[in-house]
Amino acid sequence: MELHVVINGRKDLAGQLYNQLRSAIESGRLAAGTQLPPSRLLAEQLGISRKTISDTYAQLTYENFLTGVVGKGTYVNARTSKVQRKQSHCELAGFEVIESWRNLPVFLRHPTLEGSLRYDFIGGATSKGQFPQDDWRRCTSHALRQIVGSKGFYSVPEGLPALRNAIARHIAFSRGVNCQDEDVVVCNGAQQALDLIARVLISPGSLVAMEDPGYPPARLLFGTHGATVIGVPVDAEGIVVDKIPRGTRLIYVTPSHQFPLGMPMSQARRVALLAKAHELGAIIIEDDYDSEFRYEGRPTDSLQSMDERGVVAYVGTFSKTLLPELRLGYAILPPAILEAVVRAKQLTDLHTSTLPQWALAKFIAEGCLLKHIRRCHTIYAGRRERILARMAGDLSPWLEAVPTTAGFHMAVMCKVPLDIPLVIELAKKVEVGLYAIDSFFYQEAPRAGLWFGFGAIETLDIDIALDRLRDILQQVA
Repeated sequence: MELHVVINGRKDLAGQLYNQLRSAIESGRLAAGTQLPPSRLLAEQLGISRKTISDTYAQLTYENFLTGVVGKGTYVNARTSKVQRKQSHCELAGFEVIESWRNLPVFLRHPTLEGSLRYDFIGGATSKGQFPQDDWRRCTSHALRQIVGSKGFYSVPEGLPALRNAIARHIAFSRGVNCQDEDVVVCNGAQQALDLIARVLISPGSLVAMEDPGYPPARLLFGTHGATVIGVPVDAEGIVVDKIPRGTRLIYVTPSHQFPLGMPMSQARRVALLAKAHELGAIIIEDDYDSEFRYEGRPTDSLQSMDERGVVAYVGTFSKTLLPELRLGYAILPPAILEAVVRAKQLTDLHTSTLPQWALAKFIAEGCLLKHIRRCHTIYAGRRERILARMAGDLSPWLEAVPTTAGFHMAVMCKVPLDIPLVIELAKKVEVGLYAIDSFFYQEAPRAGLWFGFGAIETLDIDIALDRLRDILQQVA
């Protein structure tokens, strides 16, 4: 790669070169430690004499901008970059829009490796040690061979046919979803699926109804599209359908494993919700984010499989079954919005990267995904049982688990008044990561409790962490 230097004319060549190199170093464009081209190569690139290059390097070395290493070359010296005043966002015509994005709260952001705790009950994350590295590596090699054999064009926005077929087969088998390959749109995680559906349904002022408590990133996303988001209370059977207001055009629910409380939506409530959506002319987003992991009772039908009128958009993700870093999800869309969503997908990012698509298609087709889910199910079931046993045992004076039959997180509510922020802060000091549940409430009155994710914490660490929590509760209560 050539060094970017522009020489105009034949006058003051050394001065032009000197000013450009010095400016690049002072501004930080040439970072400390960057190796400059040898004088001979740069002379050939610029069409000037090698002596001019050597003299300029010597001058900059004398001024401490460059340093020479015998036998290796010339490098940019470590210096404090010149501070340049940048335009403030307050001076821009789009200030109000920028400010609204800057002020959005951050929810459910995973910590960096440096910021993680030893015993962390974080939700939405899985144990990386369970990931089938060898199977995935083999499938990735297959994906590379497919790409090498392609013509090098952009792919289709709705996703590779092989992956759409694999997804349709997988969710028909595991969740009873009624779909064909052409109903599937591959997305960069479930969050992009929500964004695409919102783009084609929401205009400023549109009413969107969602569970309260519910998933904050979805609520914030709908709001950025101009929607008026209405929090609808939930009870033991799920969303209270009668509280969905007239004029609603989009309803967001998590019927298989209510987020964050965990209970499944009852059959009667599902029937009522489908009828309500048809009456309103609304689309239901069914976010089925982790229902592959079920521990009790008979499997429940997906809402989509009960839909006879084409009002349900089913959204799924592989972040929970595989790894969040893969950023692969999908939407099963009713005919009324399918074509519009595909157009929106094409405009926003053309298509999802084909390398992980090819790999995942192979991974699913060979049965690796189902095998991985079965293995993780056994592990998560053991962790869930251990937490439930402790909640019913020595932690029962303070906490009570909300009944849940699926997924890999659970909510526990306070049985006595507790200073939850203090508990969380004290837990951090003993390397235990805890998370409050009150931030998931929107318009409903928050309830005091904790949210326990058990996908990422190791099984043997659970009792150690809960022992420390018990000790803290004994202190603060």
